[in-house]
Amino acid sequence: MQLSTLLPLLVLLATSTPTLASTHRRHSAKAVDHARAVGRSATAVERRQPVGEVAKPKRKVVRKRGTTCRAKTTASSEAQAAATTTSQAAATAAETSSTWVEPAENYTNGTNVSNYQDYNTQAHDQNNSNNNYQPQTQTSQAAQDSSSATSTSAAAAATTSASSNSTSTTGQYTPNGKKAGIAGGDAYDQCEDYIGWWYDWSANPSGHSGTPIAVPMLWGAGTVDSTDASRLSVFEAITTAPQYIMGFEEPDCSTWGSANIDVSTAAGLWNSLIGPFKAKGSTLISPSMCHQAAEQYIGWLASFEKQISVSWDITNIHVNKNNMDGVKADIDYYWNTFGKPIWVTEFACVDDSTDFVPCTDQSEINTYINEIVALFEADERVHAYAYSNGDGLGDVWPMYKNGALSESGQTYVTAISNVQH
Repeated sequence: MQLSTLLPLLVLLATSTPTLASTHRRHSAKAVDHARAVGRSATAVERRQPVGEVAKPKRKVVRKRGTTCRAKTTASSEAQAAATTTSQAAATAAETSSTWVEPAENYTNGTNVSNYQDYNTQAHDQNNSNNNYQPQTQTSQAAQDSSSATSTSAAAAATTSASSNSTSTTGQYTPNGKKAGIAGGDAYDQCEDYIGWWYDWSANPSGHSGTPIAVPMLWGAGTVDSTDASRLSVFEAITTAPQYIMGFEEPDCSTWGSANIDVSTAAGLWNSLIGPFKAKGSTLISPSMCHQAAEQYIGWLASFEKQISVSWDITNIHVNKNNMDGVKADIDYYWNTFGKPIWVTEFACVDDSTDFVPCTDQSEINTYINEIVALFEADERVHAYAYSNGDGLGDVWPMYKNGALSESGQTYVTAISNVQH
């Protein structure tokens, strides 16, 4: 073959090869970046100590009226109502003409009620279908018109609304109609008038007898230490069904202060000790995940859900972030994945972008508290939330110090006292 004939082929090969190589490298880099991001997420939540400090045991401390002790060591009714109607046309109208009513968004003022309901519509509809739970107000004039001629129950189904204080067939999702609560009983006396609930990581929260509901918890499998074993024994002795029961404390992590339970063991304990209370009227709250939204890479809770015989009513999450975008991402993940009402049983101002670094600037913390309270109050997927007052969160965040509210604690009390019920 003559050289002149080969030249076009050589030119073509010379120009196309870099392009192919570049494409290959770009996809490889994307995969590596994703793996690194997953690794950073898991590492950040696993490591619970500020950068540069010697690791210290993390504990939850509860002061019971002056006594200090270690407390932590270690859908809507539409689908049901529609079944009572005799009109298929009314049911169809209700399904096709319902619309979501969403308040306007406002994050600039922490005292204003805001709503950021920006979740995936397709996933949202699927979750509602699976769980018969609807967090937003719905209206359907067409369903009302159709059902008025056939069945008053169909009209009721079409006009069902669910607010942030909504109830289900298993009980009220928001204790006493107040979302705000506290994790740890330290500041109970100062918060009592403004909270609907509290807990102290034990099976029998004690020391306070006011209106806020004390929520018992099965902390772990009894294998972490003697406190964990004692809590398990106390839980096993419960005979009267509590209004709410909370599952395990961060079983997906092995860090100090987490229950560290494998999925199979946790499912067995849930089936034998927690699940039976649902038939007795208790509202069941899932285990909390220390990995936050990174649980999607771990899969602990999803695997747990498949192995339990009685599902939970409320998804329990922990939020350690220092910005509202991060907070919303955590809520979005658990809502889009499990589609159930949410309790944020621990929240704190923490930079977890590269490690677990508690906020130390008082101004930043005050702004964070006002913004997150407004966000939780406005988001109808969130039915309860609790300020975390455990150790390992720095010296500025704890709301109760030296027998009195800190500035952070006072900021929280002021924020929740301004909530209109």
